Amino acid sequence: MGLPLTLSALILCCMLSEIIGVSGDVGSAMPYHPPYLPTRCEGYNQNQFPASGQFVAVSDSLWDNGAACGRRYRMRCISGPRHPCKDQYIAVEVVDFCNDPCPVTLLLSDKAFDAISKLSNARINVEYMQ
Repeated sequence: MGLPLTLSALILCCMLSEIIGVSGDVGSAMPYHPPYLPTRCEGYNQNQFPASGQFVAVSDSLWDNGAACGRRYRMRCISGPRHPCKDQYIAVEVVDFCNDPCPVTLLLSDKAFDAISKLSNARINVEYMQ
């Protein structure tokens, strides 16, 4: 009787991990608008931007003295004013530093922000993971 119960618990845990997903860090985000150049990562190099147009500038807490350049994060909107979240994850790449005092954890390109938020200019809460 112990084996079927253990097997059932294992199956339930696997199902719940698929439903809930993997959690990451939580921070805040806002859009930032062109011009995007120059950046602190690669200056005036147009080739630094991912083809998707989904990129971010990060605050000091993620900047890591420039080591953040090129890092990729998977992220989604989790809350904000007037229920702004779209139900999807996006992948973004770090291309810039958000100068202190940065108002949020991540500044998202217009394209990245529009992909996860129904509002075009709001402060939202995001979950992100590298």
